[in-house]
Amino acid sequence: MDTFDIAAREAHVVGEGPRIAALPEEEIDEASRRLILEVRAGAGAPPMVEVPEYMRTVVKHPEIFRCQMEMGAVLFRGRIAPRERELAVLRVAWLCRAPYEWGQHVAIARRAGLAADEIARVRAGSAAPGWSVLDAAILRGVEELIEDRALSDATWDALAQCWDEAQLIEFPMMVGQYVATAYLQNSLRIPLEPGNRGLAQA
Repeated sequence: MDTFDIAAREAHVVGEGPRIAALPEEEIDEASRRLILEVRAGAGAPPMVEVPEYMRTVVKHPEIFRCQMEMGAVLFRGRIAPRERELAVLRVAWLCRAPYEWGQHVAIARRAGLAADEIARVRAGSAAPGWSVLDAAILRGVEELIEDRALSDATWDALAQCWDEAQLIEFPMMVGQYVATAYLQNSLRIPLEPGNRGLAQA
């Protein structure tokens, strides 16, 4: 099991409060709001009462915000199946020790069909017993990309048995997108939303 002190980690990347104040709700422009709604709809999220604080923070850099939201929309409509995508994103979030990303994507992973025991097992990674060949390859691929910045031949071949070329292109881009998101959320110290228990979320 890939273990660490969750309370200490969250004190480091969440506990001190946000480093940049979020934009007030009423200052979000309509184009940005439409992008947010598109991404949330793609993730199967419930109707939005107000724009999440994370998005109201990143929108202070409109160009990066637009690119991130557009990439998010591409990935949620992507070639990789939602369950497989969320398996990868959860492993990214756990390895990046990213409370906000982990907690948010546990909920998305449930909607995508991951069972509670599978979500818990993501913490242990690709070596944990019980994964299918494809699931283990997805998790191992995330681990290799974060550790070595490349996929091994064995992992590539395992993925290529199940995925087409477009999916193989999408996978490292997807992992990189969520690593970058974890870096941003951890560094800005984005507060957890109500119902998001961070790295304790199960």
